[in-house]
Amino acid sequence: MARKKEYIEEEVIEKAMNLFWKNGYEATSMQMLENEMGINKFSIYSSFGNKHGLFLESLRHYKAKIHSTLDKFKHGTNGVDDIKQFFYDSVSSNFKNENLKGCFLTNTYNEFSEIEDALIKEQMISFMDNLKSIIIDKLRMDTSKDEDTILKQANYLLLAKHGLAAAARVNTKQEIKDYIEMVFKNI
Repeated sequence: MARKKEYIEEEVIEKAMNLFWKNGYEATSMQMLENEMGINKFSIYSSFGNKHGLFLESLRHYKAKIHSTLDKFKHGTNGVDDIKQFFYDSVSSNFKNENLKGCFLTNTYNEFSEIEDALIKEQMISFMDNLKSIIIDKLRMDTSKDEDTILKQANYLLLAKHGLAAAARVNTKQEIKDYIEMVFKNI
């Protein structure tokens, strides 16, 4: 008969996600996960398979957490202003919690860019494709832009979003604000 879990799975995933977010995948050890999550390796392996499985679950958890921000962005009706607000919304958690730096997905994207990991790559491509699609939809709200300009600006904004996530790891709130404002002077 299987033992009853003595922890709330969502809570331990949240703790693991925050640890991965702060340190990255490679720098996070199983010992660190045990200590942070408050459960032993057996429970981690039993529930998530291994560190990689726990990391994938952490990515899913993060995506669920930011769903409302993406949903607000997707359903906005103000075009470029919606994109700009999304940039601000995407870094707002950095100023509430000093330990969380940048965007967990962007950090992961950067860490795994040189590593062949089909499951993580699939998660990243899916997220980035969705984000680019929303950006394109917002840019198309300006009917004076041709399709070529829209695609170029979408690429620019996607790269600017990556830069913003990296900057949010080390820059001040004022520097971040200035960065966002300058990005949108070019759109």
